[in-house]
Amino acid sequence: MNTNYRILVVDDEEDLCDILKFNLENEGYEVETANSAEEALKMDLAKFHLLLLDVMMGEISGFKMAKMLKQVRETRDIPIIFLTARDTENDAVTGFTLGADDYISKPFSLREVQMRIKAVLRRTAPQQAVPAAYIGFKELKLDLNKKEAVLCGEALQLTKTEFEILRLLLENEGRVFSRAEILRRIWNNDAEVLDRTVDVNITRLRKKLDGYGKFVVTRLGYGYCFDTSVKD
Repeated sequence: MNTNYRILVVDDEEDLCDILKFNLENEGYEVETANSAEEALKMDLAKFHLLLLDVMMGEISGFKMAKMLKQVRETRDIPIIFLTARDTENDAVTGFTLGADDYISKPFSLREVQMRIKAVLRRTAPQQAVPAAYIGFKELKLDLNKKEAVLCGEALQLTKTEFEILRLLLENEGRVFSRAEILRRIWNNDAEVLDRTVDVNITRLRKKLDGYGKFVVTRLGYGYCFDTSVKD
């Protein structure tokens, strides 16, 4: 999960920066270091996916730097993990109040830091939006994610069964489905459902589709299809 993640380590202990940089780069991260908040603030911070900030530094502490970053639109959403030798409840509360995503007390193991980083990146990574999925014909549209049907801008009150039948026919426009096929696909071969149940649902569906009901066509002796070639 660490491919292309960029991390900035800000700590006034140069040796610690070097150790963290070496080990995190071995984990696949891109790592840069700064030995003071002042040095870090001269960098393009918006390019980083995570900041490791030492709390106790020079004039600008880790807490102060974090507060500054949270006030800037380009950097306010960058996750921050504080590193500190001050293991007190008040410091932890201050850190989290400033918007920290985690707080690690020194001395720490490299394994602990690696695990905390993975957890924070996993938690704060942008959620992939579910791609829009629509099918339809002219003013009839089905939102396959929301399971909604819209006709001429108005929501249709379809049952789950009606929606799935319409979806099946629309996704396979022009193909004829027998009652047995529809039963198998929609009702999963429920032995208690009769062929006549398909007819009843088709009749209700046509009624709800109003003028578009004519496109749900009966092929006598074969079954049903959605036929867009039907004329008025």
